[in-house]
Amino acid sequence: MQELQIPLDEDAAIAMVRLCEWKRAFEEGSKVYCLISNLRNPLSLRLGNALLSMYVRFGNLGDAWYVFGKMQERDVFSWNVLISGYAKRGFFDEALCLYHRMLWVGFKPDIYTFPCVLRTCGAVPILERGKEVHAHVIRFGFETDVDVVNSLVTMYVKCGDLPRARLLFDKMTRRDRISWNAIISGYFENGECLEGIRLFFTMREHWVDPDLMTMTSVISACESLGDERLGREIHGYVIVTRMSDDISICNSLIQMYSSLGHCETAEKVFYRMESRDVVSWTAMISGYENNVLPDKAVDTYRTMELQGFMPDEITLASVLSACACLGKLDMGIKLHELAKRTGLISYIIVANTLIDMYSKCKCIDKALEVFHSITDKDVISWTAIILGLRLNNRCFEALIFFRQMKVNLKPNSVTLVSVLSACARIGGLMCGKEIHAYALRTGMGLDGFLPNALLDMYVRCGRMGPAWNQFNSQRKDVAAWNILLTGYAQRGQGKLAVEFFHRMIKSDVNPDEITFIALLCACSKSGMVTEGLKYFNSMEQKYGVTPNLKHYACVVDLLGHAGQLEEAYEFIHEMPMKPDPAIWGALLNACRIHRQVDLGEFAAQRILESDTRSVGYYVLLCNLYANSGKWDEVAKVRKMMKDNGLTIDPGCSWVEVKGKIHAFLTGDDFHPQIKEINAVLEGIYEKMRIAGLADAKSDSMDEVEISKAEIFCGHSERLAVAFGLINTVPGMPIWVTKNLYMCQSCHSTIKFISKIVRREISVRDTEQFHHFKDGICSCGDVEILGKA
Repeated sequence: MQELQIPLDEDAAIAMVRLCEWKRAFEEGSKVYCLISNLRNPLSLRLGNALLSMYVRFGNLGDAWYVFGKMQERDVFSWNVLISGYAKRGFFDEALCLYHRMLWVGFKPDIYTFPCVLRTCGAVPILERGKEVHAHVIRFGFETDVDVVNSLVTMYVKCGDLPRARLLFDKMTRRDRISWNAIISGYFENGECLEGIRLFFTMREHWVDPDLMTMTSVISACESLGDERLGREIHGYVIVTRMSDDISICNSLIQMYSSLGHCETAEKVFYRMESRDVVSWTAMISGYENNVLPDKAVDTYRTMELQGFMPDEITLASVLSACACLGKLDMGIKLHELAKRTGLISYIIVANTLIDMYSKCKCIDKALEVFHSITDKDVISWTAIILGLRLNNRCFEALIFFRQMKVNLKPNSVTLVSVLSACARIGGLMCGKEIHAYALRTGMGLDGFLPNALLDMYVRCGRMGPAWNQFNSQRKDVAAWNILLTGYAQRGQGKLAVEFFHRMIKSDVNPDEITFIALLCACSKSGMVTEGLKYFNSMEQKYGVTPNLKHYACVVDLLGHAGQLEEAYEFIHEMPMKPDPAIWGALLNACRIHRQVDLGEFAAQRILESDTRSVGYYVLLCNLYANSGKWDEVAKVRKMMKDNGLTIDPGCSWVEVKGKIHAFLTGDDFHPQIKEINAVLEGIYEKMRIAGLADAKSDSMDEVEISKAEIFCGHSERLAVAFGLINTVPGMPIWVTKNLYMCQSCHSTIKFISKIVRREISVRDTEQFHHFKDGICSCGDVEILGKA
């Protein structure tokens, strides 16, 4: 046409523009506009509206605005198109400004204007602006138009004003299916599912047939209510009405049944589907993951891949969570690479789940790498990395990250639970108290697991007084009782634990599996064999708790600690279930204490048949050989560990002074006060020699004890205690937390220190609390690396 120099009339130009719009031909549409702008200036109303509609459909608001400006004449359609364009692109303020400008220049809105403007008010949502537009609806006489009133109902629902939405709905003289869907889904969205369900049944009484949108929202409401019976009835209804073939209905049913814990029914719905989309697969995968069936989640994802479906961000997040549960690091890495290739890594839910997966697979450096790559971190990102650092025993860094987080974001109760766990691990009492105060100030003190996390922090920091205050101020569920009971067990206070257990029973709190684990541990540490066996034997008959492998391990530990090794061995053989490595580990530990090498080697063989990755069992075996002076065997075990890529964590102790936590590693020569610390220790060693006592550096010490202490203790607690002596006032108690066992030499040294400086010193090692006072330890000097 251009080549033949045929003039382009308006009708032809409009037809070409509409064709480009219909075909979504952006480049061709731009060429047509260039041709038109060269021939026609200014634009006529019809041609301008056609161009406006095309550019708005393309999402090109800049050119749309330019066309709007070049139009010599405009009508309501022109304004409606531009307003809807800005609203659809999320520019809600601009859309409302255009609406007010339209009124100001004298245009009267029509039935197409108000639905768009009201949707904008609901999307912001700003109730006052919505009320203002409602006034305009009445003023311009559209209060009886069904489409406009439906938009008003939706706007009030989105703004959370259900009473006004219901009032409008009830006053409607004529309602269509959209009216019912708007009010029903409005109740569901605002958490009033029961009223929404009642309206659904009222809708059926009025002979209005629901559509797919109605049924998907009703099924979701059944899920929210946790009403399995109603959900099955709705399922029956969609089958009778032949809606069950629709993918969206099936996806909602899968989600509902999975959330209600009926994965088998969800599977039936899934496998009966004639066609599936990515949402169907994602619903099934997330359903398995949420119901603690990670193996099935991973298998379903692999099947999904084989059938050629590409995952979305929710799919990836669900299967990554399953990988985290199973420790499938290799698959997690492949999913990470897939997320990078497809761009799904940009979704924060994927990045956050990757942090969790790497943390649980003990790859905390990769987790940190993902965390630092997130440009806009949310509370979940920070919480995930804080918890990850805690899980990987990097609690000091977890506290640092928490302080950095608080600069820009407000932590939630889950964040506080994670950081309290880190405080508890390293004995950070003052930091824990700060978090307690923060929780009270922000009104989160009673949220979720936070009260029990605070209780656990006080118990593990050795402060039973504040722990009791917290216990008495919170809801006393079984978890709270268990935490205090565990605290008594860690201190070897068996009698107090038993008294507390009976108090729990009198308070009408039913004990659970964890209760009996704590109770049996308390009896074991206190040598209360008869009492421990009595509670074990009465678990099922009297309290309705079936013993599991952990309880059997506790009984083996109970018998083993008391020196009844043959009885412990017989008990294992008489078990009604196959013993796991933990049970044989309890026997190995008893053999370590009582130096029964042959039986200990037998237990170690049973362990290594099924578990070659747990460092603790190798340490116990090394201890067994070291106690018996079999250093060649120790060397063999350590070579086995090296061949398997296993290492023992270096000794690390933490001490809190003036609200600041100080960490000391074995052989730490980099602390600013290391010279003073060493000088204090040398003075103590000299006093020990004068008193006729051997210290770790003494030539008179048993070679076995020296070597064993260096391998499995590291003496880091001495540095922490000395630092505490230097930096606190005389008489103030010193509290130290350690990541390994305490050796006999350190135990003797700290007993001596507590006597000469007249201070109380508490050391919590990996096994128990040691409370030193006037040269005496609360443990009674029992089980310090096998020495009594």
